[in-house]
Amino acid sequence: MLKTVILGPILKLLFRPWVEGEEHIPAEGAAIFVSNHLSFSDSIFLPLVVPRRMTFLAKADYFTGGGLKGRLTRAFFKGAGQLPVDRSGGRASNAALEAGLKVLREGELLGLYPEGTRSPDGRLYKGKTGVARMALEARCPVIPVVMVNTDKVQPTGRIIPKIMRVGVRVGTPLDFSRYEGMEDDRFVLRSITDEIMYALMELSGQEYVDIYAAQMKDRILKAKKAKGRAAVDSATS
Repeated sequence: MLKTVILGPILKLLFRPWVEGEEHIPAEGAAIFVSNHLSFSDSIFLPLVVPRRMTFLAKADYFTGGGLKGRLTRAFFKGAGQLPVDRSGGRASNAALEAGLKVLREGELLGLYPEGTRSPDGRLYKGKTGVARMALEARCPVIPVVMVNTDKVQPTGRIIPKIMRVGVRVGTPLDFSRYEGMEDDRFVLRSITDEIMYALMELSGQEYVDIYAAQMKDRILKAKKAKGRAAVDSATS
């Protein structure tokens, strides 16, 4: 109801999202939508333009924020059927896998970000293999999707989004049935994941970086801290 009656029509009126490749969205049956991740608002605009119900395994932090933004975010994600998951790894990763598989076994659409976190600089980063395992266990197609302009609408740190058009480009579904029964082979999982990331790179035109986005974020943070310490030392010397 929130998507189709309340917030959805308002967002469509304000941001006028366009869709390219809509014919690749299946009318029925389970599928995994894998997307690049440029902005917090990706999880809002992608389900908005897909006519069927789509569930995202959303970061648990989105459901715990305070203030007006936190309440609105929580209300939208709950109303849109998004599931909070812990992305800390280990047992949390297994729980996220099971939550996603439950959605797919019910014949629904699942949205995932194979990079695991937002790109820190607009480039496309190495994918995590959980998406490959999920695709093999659920035996469903994987549909590459790229978000366009969402990083300009709401870059990291911006609370109020800028009003401008956003786009969603849907690619040809990927079929990995040839690897059926090989979900425990880490080399197969990496091969599938790399194929997915290549499809996203081709569809988006983004530069690909063969490290995890989280690692790049750590490097950027360490560089900022080092620069800050150097500035303090220079000022006190």
